[in-house]
Amino acid sequence: MFARAERAEAKRRAEQDAPGYLAAEQSRLHSLHQELTAEAQQWWQWLVANDEATVCETVNYAFSDNPAAGCAVGVEGTVMSVVMRQQDIDSLPDQTPGVTSGGRPVLKTLTKRDRVLWWLTAMGANVIATLKEGFALAPGITAIDLAVITRMPETQRLGFVAYGRWTRQAIEAGPWQQPEDALRFLDIGQDVACAVATTASGNLSSTIKPLDTSRVSGLQSLLDHAQDDAATSDSTLAGLDGDLRANTPATPDTPAPDHYRIRTFTEWRTLAPSAAQAPVTGEPAPSPPTALAPGQNLTLPEEAWDGLTITFRFGGAEADLTLFLTDAQSRVASDEDFVFYNQPSAAQGAARLLGKQNDGPYTAERAAVHLAALPEHVQRMTIAINMDVDTGRTCGALTHAELSIGSATATWTFQPPADPAIRAMVVAELYRHRSLAGQPVWKLRAVGQGWADGLDGLARAHGVDVG
Repeated sequence: MFARAERAEAKRRAEQDAPGYLAAEQSRLHSLHQELTAEAQQWWQWLVANDEATVCETVNYAFSDNPAAGCAVGVEGTVMSVVMRQQDIDSLPDQTPGVTSGGRPVLKTLTKRDRVLWWLTAMGANVIATLKEGFALAPGITAIDLAVITRMPETQRLGFVAYGRWTRQAIEAGPWQQPEDALRFLDIGQDVACAVATTASGNLSSTIKPLDTSRVSGLQSLLDHAQDDAATSDSTLAGLDGDLRANTPATPDTPAPDHYRIRTFTEWRTLAPSAAQAPVTGEPAPSPPTALAPGQNLTLPEEAWDGLTITFRFGGAEADLTLFLTDAQSRVASDEDFVFYNQPSAAQGAARLLGKQNDGPYTAERAAVHLAALPEHVQRMTIAINMDVDTGRTCGALTHAELSIGSATATWTFQPPADPAIRAMVVAELYRHRSLAGQPVWKLRAVGQGWADGLDGLARAHGVDVG
């Protein structure tokens, strides 16, 4: 209460530190916003370009809570292939509420034909809902090949009961308001086949027979190699049945992280004590980038673990940024740890290419790395570049080449040599280490070593199977 001098000194230090704290938070949030915006733009570009992995992942997440679970299994051009699991007819009741002639409530037994009609109407509604949702989520898709599986009542084995192709135009043009509209899916598709036939008198048959899939090779192959036994360890049609029944997306126990949460003043002082203690007057200027020489290494600040942006700026020829997530011997555990233009993400997004953009007179390709989220088997991350494999040009064709690695508070740059004898090069490495005090740290090393045989040689050197 009487420590007036101490309070006055604390207030003076707080006023002195406030501009630095504000500037650091503004810089961090601005960098984070740019990273998230770049990721969102790249995701949207992949989605509208019908990138198979992006389209299937997006659509399947939406399908996962549908009553009849759907699964997008591929994209070819502008056509998406979907498998849908329809409810078994044996799971439907065989009685319906009714009244007697005297007005008393009673349960009436459904005829086989009425029960089949009920099941077919439900399947049509599920097909239309799946198609509409697929088109809504994948704007570049113009048609969907859809096949429906269910368990056949006679054999209790899974089989296909409907398939065909439906265009976006046909689905968006039709009215879908009345229950009977659901049966129109049979009329508006292309090459539609259904296991419920229409009799000569115009009525629906009272039986469900599995379709002959011989004219659709992919479906027949799936059935030929399927063992409808969930107890086996094989990848079976029964396994697909179980997968499609899991129709509730995982809900995290904790809310999604708030990317734009403002760090408290105490957190800032803990993460950057030297910046917090330094007197600041006016708007602080950002620290200039630190240029690295070949072979030079340094220990990254701990705040860099939560977000690094890697930028490769180049001019004169086309080139690509590549990442390898390896063990201590620079070997990948599997091909999934190889991040390049055909596989732009690894470690559940902890290492991800963000795409190329014009940057003044140069082209810039960026990547985002979250070191703290990398799995333990990743002891080293190799940052490499390679010349466009179709041109056959070497690194000597680059009129400008610079790698920059930046965190919220610091940036490091390295200019690799323009060697005319090589087509791929390891520019830098991030690797785990232990400090003198035994604490785990991440270090950065500038390298600048290359391979004459380009991306293939670079990939093989890091344990990737290039065929």
